[in-house]
Amino acid sequence: MQLKIVNPLVFFDLETTGINISKDRIVEISILKILSNGKEESKTRRINPEMPIPADATKIHGITDEDVKDCPTFKAIAKSLAALIEGCDLAGFNSNRFDIPLLAEEFLRAGVDIDLNRRKFVDVQTIYHKMEQRTLAAAYKFYCNKDLDNAHSAEGDTKATYEVLMAQLDRYPDLQNDIKYLSEFSSFTNNVDFAGRMIYNSKKEEVINFGKYKGRLVTEVLSSDPSYYTWVMNGDFALNTKKILTEIRLRGIQGKSN
Repeated sequence: MQLKIVNPLVFFDLETTGINISKDRIVEISILKILSNGKEESKTRRINPEMPIPADATKIHGITDEDVKDCPTFKAIAKSLAALIEGCDLAGFNSNRFDIPLLAEEFLRAGVDIDLNRRKFVDVQTIYHKMEQRTLAAAYKFYCNKDLDNAHSAEGDTKATYEVLMAQLDRYPDLQNDIKYLSEFSSFTNNVDFAGRMIYNSKKEEVINFGKYKGRLVTEVLSSDPSYYTWVMNGDFALNTKKILTEIRLRGIQGKSN
């Protein structure tokens, strides 16, 4: 089976210093780009995270400070990486909850303006969990009848994720071979920002999704409590969350001036 796509589809996986989206950094990224004609392009790079790699993280992916000391920083490759995925939809395993939010943070820290919100995201883990409730290694064994010997290497996980999606399309007749459908099917949330601090309600209005203002419209909170914006901007929130909140705030100011 050939994947039916309009835009190129980029499968990717990150190995990182940890799981804190706001603080942790990428140490390896692997990309498998599928073109509309079925051609595949792959690239794997290690990255100097500019911070020590914790021992617990090294136990998972096997990458040490010594391995990346001479590698480029994310900022050094950010523009070329943005160009590589320009106009592409994105796919991964648990990517909606972790890889995409962290990648967005790295781009923002590097000062590279790339609008990931306009892309379609296919999370193969979500499809798997909705259908079978397992892990990537188990998914690979279940769908492809293969053992994932190099689990937790970015390249191995990326290729396995692509193979699992293709096997899922073969196995489930109701699963449409269409990126828009797969993107919607593999989404558990209706997030405004990648971290899910703000979500859309049934009217497609942005509402706060945490704390004392949970469930209230973002515009109402910004209007009734102007200090809330300053609190978020000075707090330990993801850069993407701050960026989106600023856009909503500016939209409100512009609306009042018109």
